[in-house]
Amino acid sequence: MNPHGTITRISGPIVQASGLADAMMYEVVEVGPTQLIGEAIRVEGDVATIQVYEDTTGLKPGQAVRRTGAPLSLSLGPGLIGNIYDGIQRPLPAIAAVSGWAIKRGEKVPPLDEDKRWHFAPAAERGAAVEPGAILGTVQEAHSIEHRVMAPPGASGQLMHLVAEGDYTIREVVAVVKDAAGAERKVQMFQRWPVRDARPYGARHAATSPLVTGQRVIDTFFPIARGGAACIPGGFGTGKTMTQHALAKWCNADIIVYIGCGERGNEMTDVLTEFPEIVDPRTGRPLMERTVLIANTSNMPVAAREVSICTGITIAEYYRDMGYHVGVLADSTSRWAEALRELAARLEEMPAEEGFPAYLPSRLASFYERAGAVQTLNGQEGSISIIGAVSPPGGDFSEPVTQHTRRFIRCFWALDTTLANARHYPAIHWLHSYSEYVEDVTEWWQQVEPQWPRLRQQLMELLQREDQLQQIVKLVGPDVLPDSHRLVLLVAEMTKNGFLQQNAFDEVDMYATPAKQAGLLRLLVEFYERACRIIDKGAPLVRIRELSCIQDLVRARSTVPNDKPEQLAAIEERMRSQLDALERSYA
Repeated sequence: MNPHGTITRISGPIVQASGLADAMMYEVVEVGPTQLIGEAIRVEGDVATIQVYEDTTGLKPGQAVRRTGAPLSLSLGPGLIGNIYDGIQRPLPAIAAVSGWAIKRGEKVPPLDEDKRWHFAPAAERGAAVEPGAILGTVQEAHSIEHRVMAPPGASGQLMHLVAEGDYTIREVVAVVKDAAGAERKVQMFQRWPVRDARPYGARHAATSPLVTGQRVIDTFFPIARGGAACIPGGFGTGKTMTQHALAKWCNADIIVYIGCGERGNEMTDVLTEFPEIVDPRTGRPLMERTVLIANTSNMPVAAREVSICTGITIAEYYRDMGYHVGVLADSTSRWAEALRELAARLEEMPAEEGFPAYLPSRLASFYERAGAVQTLNGQEGSISIIGAVSPPGGDFSEPVTQHTRRFIRCFWALDTTLANARHYPAIHWLHSYSEYVEDVTEWWQQVEPQWPRLRQQLMELLQREDQLQQIVKLVGPDVLPDSHRLVLLVAEMTKNGFLQQNAFDEVDMYATPAKQAGLLRLLVEFYERACRIIDKGAPLVRIRELSCIQDLVRARSTVPNDKPEQLAAIEERMRSQLDALERSYA
C-alpha cells in the first residue's frame, strides 16, 4: 500500500491528489502539513478526489496526502451523553479547554475522555456463549442513563475473560471473546463504527406506540409513532427551532440527539447555552444528561456539514442497540442539502433540480430510513424517531428538498407563516399537515380514550368545514349564514384557541398529558354535538354564545394542571348543566 500522495489541485474543500491508486472510496486521509482530515469520494486511476472537513486556506499543490486505510468512523462509548461535537465528532468543550474559543486547523482531540475512569459492573459470566450485541457489563453514564457495554458486531464465541467490578478507562480491555476458529478478540468499553454504515439489528417491527410530545396539535391530530420519521417544513420565523426545542424537552424518548446542521451561529449558540440549563421534567435533572449535541454552524466547513447527520444518526443507533428509544432532531436538512449542492458544483457534477445533485433523494432516503422500531441483536426493543426541519426558501413547499423528503417520511407538520405572524404557536397548519401513523397508534390511544378515533375525526372535519365557510364569510360576511353554520365557526375558533394553540412559556400549558388532551377533545366534541341539537330545537346561536362554559373550555388548557383531572371533570359538569338548562327551555 502506498500511504502517500501529492496534492495537484485545490477548489475550496475539494482537493485532488495523485499517487493514491490504492485508495478506497470514503477512506480517511490526512491532507497537508497540518494533517487536515479528509475523505476520498472519487478515485480515477491514481488520482483521488478528497473532500476536506476543515478550512483548506494555505494548502498548496505538491504538499503530501497520507492515507489512513480506514473509513470515517466514530468512537462510541461512555462519555457521549452530555457532550457537544462538531460534524466529525471533535468534542468542542475539550477543544475549548485546550485551544480557547477557536478550533485550530488540524486539531485532533479524542472524542471520548480516555483518562476518565468509569465504574464497570459485569453483566455476563466467563465461559458463556457470546453473540454480537450481547451485554457484557454496565456503566452509569448519567443519572438516568445506564450505558450497556456490548460485544461489537462480528464478535461471537466464548467469553474467555471478563474483568471484575471496578473502575476502568475506555481503553482498557474488559473482556476477551474467542471465536470458533480459536482467534481471540479483545473488547474495550468503546467501539469504532463507520458513520456511513447502518448498524445491524435483529428484526424491524411495526411501530404501534406514539412518540408522546405533549403538543396537542401533534399528539392528537398528527401523531408520530415511536420509531417513525417526520419533517417540519416552514419559512423563516415560523418556529421550526422552537418546536424542536419543545420536542426535545417533552417527548418520551430516552435519549435525544440534536443535530444543528448549518444553522446560524447565534441560533446554535442559543441551543448550546439553553440546553444545559433546561430541566428534564421527567427526572428533575438537567436535560443534557440524556442529550448529545452535534453543532455544525453555517460558517464551519461545508464538507463537515454534509457528514454531520451521519454522525448524529450513528450515535443514535448505538444507543438504540442498548435498548433505548432515541429521538433524532435535525435542524435543518435544507442546510445539509445546500452543502451537497456546493460540493457537487465543485466536483463539476451535472446538476438536477435547482442545482441540487441527482443523488439528493437517495441521500435523504439513506438518512430517514435509518429510523425505525427494532428488536436489537441482544433481544431488546429499541427505536429511533427522526424529526427533520426543512427550510424551504420563501416557504415554498414545492422546492426539491421538501418534495423529496415527503417521499421518505410519513408525518408532515407544515408550519404556516400566517399562523406564526398571528402568534399562534405551534404554527402547524391543520389543513396542510398529515400523518400516516394515525391507524398505527389508534389502539394505544383507545386505551386512554375509547372514542379517540371518532372524536379526532369529527373535530378534523369541523375544521375543514370551517375553512370552506370562511371563503363565504370573506365574500358576504358571517351574518348571512344560518346558525348551524355559524356554530361551526364558533366551535372551530374554540378549538384553535383552546386546543391547537399552546404556550411554551406557560407552566401549565407547555405540556399536556395524553389524558388531558383526550379530555379536552371529548369536551369540545360534546359541546358541538349538544349545541347542534339545541339549535335544531329552535334556539338562536346568541343564547349559546352567552354560556359561561365556553370560556371555561377555551381556558382549560392553561387553568387545569395535568395532575388535577378533577378540575376538568368540574368544567364538564358545569358545561352539561348549562346545556341541559338551555335545551329544556326549548323543549
